Amino acid sequence: MEIFNITAEDQVLDLLQWALSNSKRLAIAGNDSKVALGRPMDVDATLSLSGLSGIEMYEPAELVMKAKAGTLVTLVEEELAASGQQLAFTPPDYGPLLGQPAGLGTLGGVFVPNLSGSSRIKAGAARDHLLGVNGFTGRGEAFQTGSRVMKNVTGYDLCKLVAGSYGTLAICTSLTFKVLPKSEKIRTVLVYGVTLEASVAIMRDALSSVHEVSAAAYMPAVIATKTGIDYLEGDAPAVALKIEGPAPSVEYRCTALLKLFEGQGHVEELHGHRSRALWKYLSDVRPFSENLKSNIWKISIPPSNAPAYVKAISSALSGLEYFLDWAGGLVWVSVPEGIENAGNTIIRKNLKGSGHATLIRASEQLRKEIPPFQPQNPVIAKISERIREGYDPQRILNPERMYPIVEI
Repeated sequence: MEIFNITAEDQVLDLLQWALSNSKRLAIAGNDSKVALGRPMDVDATLSLSGLSGIEMYEPAELVMKAKAGTLVTLVEEELAASGQQLAFTPPDYGPLLGQPAGLGTLGGVFVPNLSGSSRIKAGAARDHLLGVNGFTGRGEAFQTGSRVMKNVTGYDLCKLVAGSYGTLAICTSLTFKVLPKSEKIRTVLVYGVTLEASVAIMRDALSSVHEVSAAAYMPAVIATKTGIDYLEGDAPAVALKIEGPAPSVEYRCTALLKLFEGQGHVEELHGHRSRALWKYLSDVRPFSENLKSNIWKISIPPSNAPAYVKAISSALSGLEYFLDWAGGLVWVSVPEGIENAGNTIIRKNLKGSGHATLIRASEQLRKEIPPFQPQNPVIAKISERIREGYDPQRILNPERMYPIVEI
């Protein structure tokens, strides 16, 4: 299979015209750090955007940046840090989870799949920070959408449509996004020894309090120990609550939360370095990066349903590991190798219509046999296919990476 390394936008248009004229199907890639995510694709060539890199515009006073799609996320974060700013949705690095080196993720590889880390519950998803997109549709037509500021408008929001499309609608060549000031101080309140049910209640109470918790997670003892953080190397499960902002405010809110939860378990406080390490570890799903043979599920669910859901799948699937993020709204599950269909039936049946499950890591054969993305009902599937008809009528962009083509 031929690989085309793109270094300029006009090359994208030339390649699209060639593909359309010759009925060629294209895989859209960056550094291939997430090439194993989704359905295996039958394509004729790969269009690599890794060479389409660089920051095109950055205005710290306006909290806005524009960069090419192949720009490394690490490069963007370094540039922002030099001005005391950050990507507030804490983009995760799934490279090690998928058997690739860390640090290869690109901007396109974050915004197009709409990937967000632990801070999503407060900062919003990646798509909520996307202001504008430049690129080309599968028709070979150039487009530019969005603006340099967030504003309320009516009409079709193509930014929101592109984010989460996994490259099946358009090729994004550059992205404009908002940035935010970096927190002066970060602390984490830990509550040890709580049950799964109690953990969800604690995270709920923390988020509904006046103390502005920016992330909340629950780690069973086996996961807490894996972090390598000395305060978590015991045999107790732990709830983690992230507090960030100006130093005096952080100190006050941490003290208040420690007092609030001291009767529900042993409480402790992690300071800056350990806090950053912990939340990076959880956002990047590093607990499941060591054993690459297990199958990994990412499950979005109402937080109140999480305890019953975890107990149901744990009783049916032996040997699985899990932890909760997004205050219980996100359940990461590792299913041991050898369990039939990676536990697909159990994982999805127990959702009972509330939530969705994505198979993030599995062998190519498994990703052919079971749908990596939550199956759509027939109505939604036809709506999705009609949208794609408007942008990529010949289905040449990342064909069937998310779902099989549906007749409309």
